Amino acid sequence: MTPLLDRRARPLRDLRISLTDRCNFRCGYCMPRDLFGADHAFLERDELLSFDEIEEVVRAAADLGVTTVRLTGGEPLMRAGAPGLVARLAAIGGLDLAMTTNGVLLPRHAGALAAAGLSRLTVSLDAIDDVVFRRASDSPFAVSAVMAGIDAAVAAGFDTVKVNAVVRRGVNEHQVVPLVEHFRGTGHELRFIEFMDVGATNGWTGSEVVPAAEIRAAIETRWRLEDLPARRHGEVARRFRLADGTAQVGIISSVSSPFCGTCTRARVTADGRVHTCLFSSRGTDLRPLLRGARHEGDLRRALAGLWNRRDDRYSELRAAGGRVEAPVEMSYIGG
Repeated sequence: MTPLLDRRARPLRDLRISLTDRCNFRCGYCMPRDLFGADHAFLERDELLSFDEIEEVVRAAADLGVTTVRLTGGEPLMRAGAPGLVARLAAIGGLDLAMTTNGVLLPRHAGALAAAGLSRLTVSLDAIDDVVFRRASDSPFAVSAVMAGIDAAVAAGFDTVKVNAVVRRGVNEHQVVPLVEHFRGTGHELRFIEFMDVGATNGWTGSEVVPAAEIRAAIETRWRLEDLPARRHGEVARRFRLADGTAQVGIISSVSSPFCGTCTRARVTADGRVHTCLFSSRGTDLRPLLRGARHEGDLRRALAGLWNRRDDRYSELRAAGGRVEAPVEMSYIGG
């Protein structure tokens, strides 16, 4: 199959799909409570993509070359029936199926997810100290609730779990070394992520970014790091191992050292908007096409057209200096 390429010759390989806009955390970089409080109007059920529609989008994307599908949220395990959706996507064949979760619902669902065919799990954990964790997540949960989820994943057969920590100055930068210390020897891969201006709701300011070089320097106050090769083209994390062999660590530097040139990702929101850039402000609504009269192949052709027109490199332009507007895509695709 001839690869589907955008205007910068980047193939479409990875698709992130949000199952729900709801979450049981209120992390400040994602769903701050002042915007997502008790009176916030979350999406109604009929506004969400149905599992039939999600499967249809994934099948069309797979036909265009997507090989990795990551299920996200909100918190994806708050969507009833998530393991059943995983089973439906696994039946497509040839897909690496992953999920990012905050972990607290994994004791209830890890076994079903493994049985359904989920390939990989990533768990978010921004601190190992309970006080810092509760402040960062703005939730009543303790670190032990997340660790119980990781343990449940291992018991279900997920030998290695990726653990993501978003590092934000003034919030949890002092947790970098304790997190590494905690996960040394566990076999889990820890990844640190620079605080990003994603979603236009997190009050992002550059002063709160802890650059990748600073994160690495903090780790190297305790352990020497050795570079590891990328596992595949377009991998977003720069990978290291501790010289004593006790852990692998990744650092994602989308602000200080952007990787737009190798980005192979698109994302679909819970209400069916596809974004060809993580930083885009509006996206393209797929629901009119999914729910309207159409012919076989229309969805595939529409997705291919979006990707062919893609020219996004927002993070690179911003890093080069000057004021850059976040990319704005089409508002909808007609039926």
